[in-house]
Amino acid sequence: MPIYEYLCESCGKYLEIMQKYTDAPLTKCPACNGPMRKLISNTSFVLKGTGWYKTDYASSGSQRTPGKQKGNGAKQENKTEKKPETASKTE
Repeated sequence: MPIYEYLCESCGKYLEIMQKYTDAPLTKCPACNGPMRKLISNTSFVLKGTGWYKTDYASSGSQRTPGKQKGNGAKQENKTEKKPETASKTE
């Protein structure tokens, strides 16, 4: 259930009320019976990061930026490991 914010216009009391979407908004302050006003508040759902839309929901005709591909699609270099040589001393 969403949380709605209300402010009393008479006494200035601030309320956060959990209500169903179908519930009627509060009209009277529980403290002084003054008129209540419903406030518009920020959402708690925030999309952060760069390129989430471009990489996940782009149309099939667009191309991805190199280096930002998922998986092992990037070029890999073939490297051979060299073992360190051990010198043996003869006396």
